[in-house]
Amino acid sequence: MADRSLEGLSLPLEVRARLAELELELSEGDITQKGYEKKRSKLIGAYLPQPPAANGAAAVRCRLQHSEGAARRTLRTSNIGVCDIREAAARERSAPHSTAANRPLFYFRFGVDQALPQERRTPVTPSSSSRYHRRRSSGSRDERYRSDVHTEAVQAALAKHKERKMAVPMPSKRRSLVVQTSMDAYTPPDTSSGSEDEGSIQGDSQGTPTSSQGSINMEHWISQAIHGSTTSTTSSSSTQSGGSGAAHRLADVMAQTHIENHSAPPDVTTYTSEHSIQVERPQGSTSRAAPKYGNAELMETGDGVPVSSRVSAKIQQLVNTLKRPKRPPLREFFVDDFEELLEVQQPDPNQPKPEGAQMLAMRGEQLGVVTNWPPSLEAALQRWGTISPKAPCLTTMDTNGKPLYILTYGKLWTRSMKVAYNILHKLGTKQEPMVRPGDRVALVFPNNDPAAFMVAFYGCLLAEVVPVPIEVPLTRKDAGSQQIGFLLGSCGVTVALTSDACHKGLPKSPTGEIPQFKGWPKLLWFVTESKHLSKPPRDWFPHIKDANNDTAYIEYKTCKDGSVLGVTVTRIALLTHCQALTQACGYTEAETIVNVLDFKKDVGLWHGILTSVMNMMHVISIPYSLMKVNPLSWIQKVCQYKAKVACVKSRDMHWALVAHRDQRDINLSSLRMLIVADGANPWSISSCDAFLNVFQSKGLRQEVICPCASSPEALTVAIRRPTDDSNQPPGRGVLSMHGLTYGVIRVDSEEKLSVLTVQDVGLVMPGAIMCAVKPDGVPQLCRTDEVGELCVCAIATGTSYYGLSGMTKNTFEVFPMTSSGAPISEYPFIRTGLLGFIGPGGLVFVVGKMDGLMVVSGRRHNADDIVATALAVEPMKFVYRGRIAVFSVSVLHDERIVIVAEQRPDSTEEDSFQWMSRVLQAIDSIHQVGVYCLALVPANTLPKTPLGGIHLSETKQLFLEGALHPCNVLMCPHTCVTNLPKPRQKQPEIGPASVMVGNLVSGKRIAQASGRDLGQIEDNDQARKFLFLSEVLQWRAQTTPDHVLYTLLNCRGTIANSLTCVQLHKRAEKIAVMLMERGHLQDGDHVALVYPPGIDLIAAFYGCLYAGCVPITVRPPHPQNIATTLPTVKMIVEVSRSACLMTTQLICKLLRSREAAAAVDVRTWPPILDTDDLPKKRPPQIYKPSNPDMLAYLDFSVSTTGMLAGVKMSHSATSAFCRSIKLQCELYPSREVAICLDPYCGLGFVLWCLCSVYSGHQSILIPPSELETTPALWLLAVSQYKVRDTFCSYSVMELCTKGLGSQTESLKARGLDLSRVRTCVVVAEERPRIALTQSFSKLFKDLGLHPRAVSTSFGCRVNLAICLQPHRLGKLAEQGTSGPDPTTVYVDMRALRHDRVRLVERGSPHSLPLMESGKILPGVRIIIANPETKGPLGDSHLGEIWVHSAHNASGYFTIYGDESLQSDHFNSRLSFGDTQTIWARTGYLGFLRRTELTDANGERHDALYVVGALDEAMELRGMRYHPIDIETSVIRAHKSITECAVFTWTNLLVVVVELDGSEQEALDLVPLVTNVVLEEHYLIVGVVVVVDVGVIPINSRGEKQRMHLRDGFLADQLDPIYVAYNM
Repeated sequence: MADRSLEGLSLPLEVRARLAELELELSEGDITQKGYEKKRSKLIGAYLPQPPAANGAAAVRCRLQHSEGAARRTLRTSNIGVCDIREAAARERSAPHSTAANRPLFYFRFGVDQALPQERRTPVTPSSSSRYHRRRSSGSRDERYRSDVHTEAVQAALAKHKERKMAVPMPSKRRSLVVQTSMDAYTPPDTSSGSEDEGSIQGDSQGTPTSSQGSINMEHWISQAIHGSTTSTTSSSSTQSGGSGAAHRLADVMAQTHIENHSAPPDVTTYTSEHSIQVERPQGSTSRAAPKYGNAELMETGDGVPVSSRVSAKIQQLVNTLKRPKRPPLREFFVDDFEELLEVQQPDPNQPKPEGAQMLAMRGEQLGVVTNWPPSLEAALQRWGTISPKAPCLTTMDTNGKPLYILTYGKLWTRSMKVAYNILHKLGTKQEPMVRPGDRVALVFPNNDPAAFMVAFYGCLLAEVVPVPIEVPLTRKDAGSQQIGFLLGSCGVTVALTSDACHKGLPKSPTGEIPQFKGWPKLLWFVTESKHLSKPPRDWFPHIKDANNDTAYIEYKTCKDGSVLGVTVTRIALLTHCQALTQACGYTEAETIVNVLDFKKDVGLWHGILTSVMNMMHVISIPYSLMKVNPLSWIQKVCQYKAKVACVKSRDMHWALVAHRDQRDINLSSLRMLIVADGANPWSISSCDAFLNVFQSKGLRQEVICPCASSPEALTVAIRRPTDDSNQPPGRGVLSMHGLTYGVIRVDSEEKLSVLTVQDVGLVMPGAIMCAVKPDGVPQLCRTDEVGELCVCAIATGTSYYGLSGMTKNTFEVFPMTSSGAPISEYPFIRTGLLGFIGPGGLVFVVGKMDGLMVVSGRRHNADDIVATALAVEPMKFVYRGRIAVFSVSVLHDERIVIVAEQRPDSTEEDSFQWMSRVLQAIDSIHQVGVYCLALVPANTLPKTPLGGIHLSETKQLFLEGALHPCNVLMCPHTCVTNLPKPRQKQPEIGPASVMVGNLVSGKRIAQASGRDLGQIEDNDQARKFLFLSEVLQWRAQTTPDHVLYTLLNCRGTIANSLTCVQLHKRAEKIAVMLMERGHLQDGDHVALVYPPGIDLIAAFYGCLYAGCVPITVRPPHPQNIATTLPTVKMIVEVSRSACLMTTQLICKLLRSREAAAAVDVRTWPPILDTDDLPKKRPPQIYKPSNPDMLAYLDFSVSTTGMLAGVKMSHSATSAFCRSIKLQCELYPSREVAICLDPYCGLGFVLWCLCSVYSGHQSILIPPSELETTPALWLLAVSQYKVRDTFCSYSVMELCTKGLGSQTESLKARGLDLSRVRTCVVVAEERPRIALTQSFSKLFKDLGLHPRAVSTSFGCRVNLAICLQPHRLGKLAEQGTSGPDPTTVYVDMRALRHDRVRLVERGSPHSLPLMESGKILPGVRIIIANPETKGPLGDSHLGEIWVHSAHNASGYFTIYGDESLQSDHFNSRLSFGDTQTIWARTGYLGFLRRTELTDANGERHDALYVVGALDEAMELRGMRYHPIDIETSVIRAHKSITECAVFTWTNLLVVVVELDGSEQEALDLVPLVTNVVLEEHYLIVGVVVVVDVGVIPINSRGEKQRMHLRDGFLADQLDPIYVAYNM
């Protein structure tokens, strides 16, 4: 493009010739852009003038104003004369203080040649045509979508953006996903082209701009390469510029827009000010130390943990990018049936509105009746076949361009008759013919065999059957072929006509049968070659009638959504269309026409098969396969045959231009009409201009180029007539793209960048009437300056969509109305599917297609326009020009634009990413619309249409299914989604001033509930008389010494070990002696018990109680994973201040092993006692605590937020706890309970170690770790021991559901029977996992598990069990009460975000199922309080669950002694209401609901619903989100997502997904995850991280450790497959 500057120079011819050669080399790819620029500047350097300072105007446009009197208006832009805008802008910026002498040079070329009268214009000589050739940007972009003006507009827009500076964080990829080696990404940036954002801020007062830039680039490049080499991805940090990762500036790049004044910009990061950029800094300072990675060293996690990582720097970069001002938010809201209001597009008060008068319908000329026109097309065939049988009808070509075969009119006539006879008489039997007149038959012919197609088509017309021409199905799952099958099925097609060669080429089954294609009806394949057909008898003759209203043929049409419709064309319409075309194009007998188009449909069929026969013309058919080999073939055939007419697409003109060398022998003077079939596409204009410019010297006249507009429904809509008057230039309009998005026609003002240049497609067809109606709603006539859908009323159109009466009515039976509501005609009009207007002089202009229309926030954008803009961003290096798809997807009540392109295999990650960022900027500037997603896929992976284009609907389908497998994705939801609900403003909550009457607060019942009162329960509980568990054990050892308390099972399901009351008592005594004698411990000392789940742990616990020590159970380190599990053990031992550590011999060795020494400092362990070898004596006396409130044991656990918290359990709380469970579960010595839980903390520990001793029942212990090898162990034990009550964890349940899903039959055969189970309680500290419990119940229902047996419990740190559902299956129980069923309610998820509970029906949108967390334990009181104000809440509010009970823990045990936390969590009082009671805060949000059910004692049952942990909840946009809800949505989004975890970081939502599939699928997940979270939660995902299965950490209770994950992510320890930063 920079060569415009040559216009003003007088260069010697040899220099011009050499420049032309260079241009050619560049276009052929023999030389790089850089090499080209270098050589070019060398050649012309000597001839450049040195003008005075230019005023910086980048472009001057001159437009010839339209002369009023002319019948056609001409609105034109001249070619703009600019040197390459990018170079100029870069030079301009890189030298802010430079003198006039080294300012960039601008050359202006005014549009003089357009202003000169015709005769004074210089003829286009070869040298000037080669000059044009140079201007044509080396032919490396798709000419269909190219216009110099547009390209320059795009480049200017990008130059503007450069000053604004945009830092887009590069995604991170795992090496295996990146094709290139990582060093490829670090080739130093091209110093000559002025890397994007260097010059804009680093001033340079002396020296040449480029050299200083070079040094800066080098320095950044080196520092980037250094940073990058230590990381696992190819790019460490890249700002938007290619490879100039100015890491020290990452954070503040986004803050400033235009830096006009050259002072230091403000620093927005608030981290540090040391890297605000000093623009005036002398150049010498570039040698300072390489900057640290984007202020990473100053970052901290939410908990104040310092993080130094490139991940957090990228996130910071993203945050800063998002601080940029967005488009102005939109005003109004629509109510999405709730308070959460989505914003709705408000009409922009300044938007252009149509102001013209109402348009008038335009009538075409009269269809002249010529006397010798045939009464039907078959009659024409009969006539020519009999009177001129030797006249050539069709010449076909082989792939070498040699004539393959000439079909004469005689042969066409006889063969068509033969086909007609065979169709009617040789298929089926005489009595039952397969095909009768009026039936539909498929025509399946390849694109290189028009002769066979023509014979078959006319054979069908003669036999009066209806041909349905379709594409050859190449494979069984061709893109779109299934839809064609539906069309054939709906048309009732049973026979397919095909050629011999095609029949042989169809896929066959091993038996030689042609398989049934997917979605196709069963077909009889019938070969139409003469040799396979029988001759018709002498007396047989086809019945040739005049054209009537019977269907002649059906043309297929693919809709926007991929569905295929059949448009029926009647015989009279067919004939009238041929007549109208003959009249409009001035066809005469025996003319020669070259056809490059598909002859099976559309313009190719109408001109090359139908109208040609009516006029006895000779068609030279050029197959697509020949065009691929030799793009000039059609031009050569025009010359060779002196053809009068050629039918082409703009693509064919473009190919000819690219392939055109100086072919001496080309002469196009014979052409009187060059029909451009896609001339209605506004972007075809540049191909037409370029083609004219080059071939004018070869005899091509301007008036020969005739664009036409057509549609399957309306056939030919308009065509430019060939004129003899070459003085009448064609119509042009330069329209404002902004206006067009509002459907308004505005001739563009000078300074606008975004214009659409359109050419007219001639006049309305003869015999037709045309008008434009509003595209949506009632078909009302447009105003004269308004764009609408063109509608046509004529005989020569389609009449219906076959078999679809409803759609037919909407398209083929439209009655346009005036503004007063009166129809303009009694005859129906047909919608053409084209958007356009009728301009001055009756010229028809088309600006786009209805199918390509995308309505984004009320503005209409055309897919083709977006494609053109994307391609104007120098794509040839990165993407294939014809392989780009633009479509819209509907997300959150609006259309969102998606661009998919095929990436060249040789472009690097950084290049592609940079190209993507530039495309976004260009589209934003030119169209003022954001792109939602830009995806690059590997070469040749997009689904294709039969003629090689991209199959759009199939591509969209793949995108939405997550099966596109892109290699690069850039999502920009932050910039495009402007209709999110307003952030919530917190309302002041109810204060003490609110009316409190009794138990009402603000008119709602106070949310409080309690379990049964312990004092009123009469039970013969012998254990109650003892205050301490140690006493209960001694009592049981005396009264029932041989009663078995514990049975431990091994992995084979046999008893590994068991303990009776007396055995346990005796072992505990020996351990107590050991503690006193070997450990020298005092009473009150803390002892860490590091045991595997089993009997030893229980004995050690009671040994500690007997010795007066305080036990702490600790999970032992995992022998295969010492490095990560041992530090936790060490931490608990240290934090709990354990004086001694008791364990088995095996673990003892493990703790002192070399692996352990590598993980922790083994010298600092406290004394380790091995209990495998115990002393043989009894203790002098068993310790008895002086006070029940003394400490019994410590319970340590890691919360889901990663906090290690130990709580203190007193003796009285422990006994009260055991009693409460005994009463709730009705436990007696005669009962057996199976426990499959981890015995280290919470309710799991209490059930494993304490309850049996208190209640006397037998506990069957099943270590959960054994289930990893034998998943059926737990359920087999439950069945074998006929257990009625069992306890498990979610991880156990999940193991069974996943591991036994397919084995239920074999388990049944093994005798597994779960029909005796009354309760199966899941022990958890979280919201009940309803999906898991339901699938578990469903799965094991066949094995006798009662669906109501499964329930959940709820506990937390301050109270280890608040709810526990007892057995409820009364009819299965011999004794005891049964509580009500656990109830499931459905709440509105949007209300929940506002901390309100609103019940909805099952299945209603945004509903969330919640299951009750179990029945409240006896002696427990619950109230729901506001976590901020601590006031009591009403029933319909979500609040924190507060609990008051005798078995509350007595406080945290911490070495830091954070008293504030302690008093707040364990000793809270309400701010009003009952201010006396002391409550413990659980840290969980939930609500109470009074149900209709009653307890055994007749009271209404209060159900507690736990929603989620307060610590985990995320405050986003003023609303409270629970991670699990977002995760559930995400897991549903794609079949390969197995697990998901979300967290926030600096107000960005980060979604981590585990991918169970090939790494190629990783990038498919990014758009799907973003879509589902937007759609269901109204949140924009900031970062999507795709990791391997098993990366999301899970604790022993099966809960996700989201904070651990967050820290791992920020420290870059996850080794992600892909990290996408959404813009």
